[in-house]
Amino acid sequence: MIKSVIFDLDGTLLDRDKSVIFFLERQYERLHPWLKSIPKESYIARFIELEDHGYVWKAKVYTQMVDEFGIQGCTSELLLQDYLDHFQASCIAFPGMVSTLQSLREKGFKLGMITNGLEIMQTRSIRGLGIEPFFEEILISEKEGCAKPNPIIFQRALERLNVKTEEAVYVGDHPVNDIEAAQLVGMKAVWKKHSFSQNVKADAEIDELEELFGILERF
Repeated sequence: MIKSVIFDLDGTLLDRDKSVIFFLERQYERLHPWLKSIPKESYIARFIELEDHGYVWKAKVYTQMVDEFGIQGCTSELLLQDYLDHFQASCIAFPGMVSTLQSLREKGFKLGMITNGLEIMQTRSIRGLGIEPFFEEILISEKEGCAKPNPIIFQRALERLNVKTEEAVYVGDHPVNDIEAAQLVGMKAVWKKHSFSQNVKADAEIDELEELFGILERF
């Protein structure tokens, strides 16, 4: 019997692609005096390309962008600080996120989250989405000292939620860090589908978060 649902954050609850574009549009306008020589579309497209869905840290991205675009009067450190200060206000959830989390709690499921990243950034994103109260346990890799796909972080979440591996489902978008890693510790894994991964061997897959309810009934 499934007692707990554990989520990834970026690409699963947080629509990172839309959030990043929304943030970059606003950043470009905030820093327009220094960025106006660069077409907005080029600025956004190059950031997205360099950042690689969040797997390249922003300090490196901004350093390369300052060099490539020849940005004057605005350093990579200032661009990074602007990101740290303002990304939270640009967080966009996937449709149905709040209603899904609320319904799961009402049905008695224990909710957890495991997310890779810096504690300050992931905490701000979670608060930007307004979902912190839904979760009994939130594990952020920097704070935990280990990251997905390391099985330790999954086992730690199960222990804190006081559930067995066969009593928990993990929901994520990354085929290795989320799906394979969760399955290796004995959990069921549900893939939140996206266009840049193929042939993911999950126990189930969803396009929309609300589809979880039918899947949990089958498990």
